[in-house]
Amino acid sequence: MPDTLISDSVNYGSRYFANLDKVARLIEATNGDGVAVIFNTAMDDFTGLCRDVQSSGRKLMFIGNGGSASIAGHMATDFMKNGHVRATAFNDPMFLTCLGNDLGYERVFEFQIDGHGEANDLLIAVSSSGKSPNILNGVAAARRKKSKVVTLSGFGPANPLRDMGDLNFYVPSGEYGVVELLHCSLIHCALDNLMGIKPD
Repeated sequence: MPDTLISDSVNYGSRYFANLDKVARLIEATNGDGVAVIFNTAMDDFTGLCRDVQSSGRKLMFIGNGGSASIAGHMATDFMKNGHVRATAFNDPMFLTCLGNDLGYERVFEFQIDGHGEANDLLIAVSSSGKSPNILNGVAAARRKKSKVVTLSGFGPANPLRDMGDLNFYVPSGEYGVVELLHCSLIHCALDNLMGIKPD
């Protein structure tokens, strides 16, 4: 094995998780006006939006592509089963292939939210790049339906998604794995808080 590969793999696990911790501490949150929000306040606000949906019997909706679609499905299931919140992810393959074929992939979430979204529902839009047209169109549809919106994005700080939510979380990393892990952790944090789970 070349020496460079050996040196790169030394303490890789420790360095990986140290970087994950570093990036987690740099997560930025902004409100709907683009004004910075203190992280702990933003997380409390995120949980509060989920609690409002829970107490009012409204819906929690998730959208995402690829790995973010997995996060969407995972968290919709957990909110429904463990958080007792009406929750769904708009990533059924039949819907995506049908709507993508007939309307164009950029409209697959927009069409579903137009059909199912209602005032005071909550949309959680997850996109590593913050640039996916179908995610941006989905958020626009939620706005038309008067739903609340939380966005989670990464990669470039000027991505358009992070300006579109009532609450926006930005993970400052260009690595898919880091962004996706922290997006999932942010949503899980809101759920665990809603459930009253106390961190160690």
